[in-house]
Amino acid sequence: MIIVGAGNAALTAALAAHQQGAKVLVLESSPKELRGGNSRFSGGIFRFAHSGMDHVAPLLVDEARHWTDKVELDGYEPDRFRGDLDLVCESRSDRDLLNQLIGRSYDTVAWMQKLGVRWELVVDKLFDPSKFDPNETYILPAGGAVRAVNEGVGLMYDLFEAAEKAGIEIRYDSPAQELLMDGSTCVGVKVRHLSGFEDIRGSVVLASGGFESNPAMRLQYLGTGWDLVKVRGTRFNMGTMLVQALGAGAAPAGHWGGAHASPLDASAPTTGELSLTDRLSRYSYPYSLLVNRRGERFVDEGEDEVWLTYAKTGWAIREQPSAAGYQIFDQKTIDLLEPRYATGTPVEASSLTDLAQKLGISAEGLERTVRQFNDATREGKFLPFEKDGLSARPEGQPPKSNWAQPLDKPPYVCYPVVCGITFTYGGLHIDAQSRVLDTEGRVMPNLYATGEIAGGFFFHNYAAGSGLMRGAVFGKLSGEQAVADLRS
Repeated sequence: MIIVGAGNAALTAALAAHQQGAKVLVLESSPKELRGGNSRFSGGIFRFAHSGMDHVAPLLVDEARHWTDKVELDGYEPDRFRGDLDLVCESRSDRDLLNQLIGRSYDTVAWMQKLGVRWELVVDKLFDPSKFDPNETYILPAGGAVRAVNEGVGLMYDLFEAAEKAGIEIRYDSPAQELLMDGSTCVGVKVRHLSGFEDIRGSVVLASGGFESNPAMRLQYLGTGWDLVKVRGTRFNMGTMLVQALGAGAAPAGHWGGAHASPLDASAPTTGELSLTDRLSRYSYPYSLLVNRRGERFVDEGEDEVWLTYAKTGWAIREQPSAAGYQIFDQKTIDLLEPRYATGTPVEASSLTDLAQKLGISAEGLERTVRQFNDATREGKFLPFEKDGLSARPEGQPPKSNWAQPLDKPPYVCYPVVCGITFTYGGLHIDAQSRVLDTEGRVMPNLYATGEIAGGFFFHNYAAGSGLMRGAVFGKLSGEQAVADLRS
């Protein structure tokens, strides 16, 4: 069996197939030192259904369990999971795929634990635990409470270690160039080497990501200006096998004009660097005023918990003048910035006028925006660790539904941000067993897809941790299904 790709989705497919007795070959386009795809750049969060801390605690490494009596974690039952995805994706997700994702999520995380993946609670991603009030309880987001130890780097270390212990062959610097087809039946892949091509025969699981690293495809499908955005992850996801599969008769599915795009530090490199992984992300904007070059707000910064809004906020930033945004904090909220902000260089000023001049944005616009916003705020208790309903509805501006405090305690601190794309939503049409379907709706024998190359899951927006979970659930499914199909 041939697995194309070497991220989370690919290695779970490889390990599942190996457990079923298959001989597995993994093809990775990158050199060994850059292996791991987008998964290695991720925060390692997995969104799965559970019934609360008692259900989650057995998954955790011993070192992480000391947090279990210091935080609160509500249950995240299947209906709540489904409700969150329907909320952010406007109920467009393929129902069969969604049911598989949700129904198999917890068991897949437990299976990965047995493979050697280590899990911990997400207690320091959005807040610095050293600044917690010991008398205050931190409420973990129920759907984003668990991650791999050492995030994406740790996730892929554990999965590669499991694959290597299993004796699974992994070939690096081996990009798959095209599918070998007999009509609609896949019989293998053609691999491109420096000195020629190599045909490899077998059933194929495509787990090679979307097209987010390909500026030409971004421009073609996402629109004007998307060829210029920065890529948060690997530079190897060029969409090659996605295009090849479509050319071989596979049906497209999902939101081809959509992508996971989030706020990224304006100084970030053009594509992801493994020395930084996701530490240039800027997700504390719910405590800020997010403005554009005209000094105007353009989103509801407090619409919902950040894990349900961050992946669409990058879109809003890209649509602003110069495709830039500015997160402005005052001294009331500066201590709430997530630890990742330490990788950035803020712009500080004692007045809004001075801040605008340093940023090169409209001072008049910024002062007017802040004045109107401050006038619209109201009395109430500010609760940083949960949606507090402390709202403001300034005339001529977007509302701020939670965490709306006056911006009035200088010095002001600003982090300039841009749009960073993570992955694309459009992909191949698969069924609930990860089998690729052709344009006539028929299963394409011996061809499977999992992870970001599969469409039908995400539309318009995204819930944190559902991408890695999707890759693992359908990775395991694809490996098992491919072996079952071969046997039958």
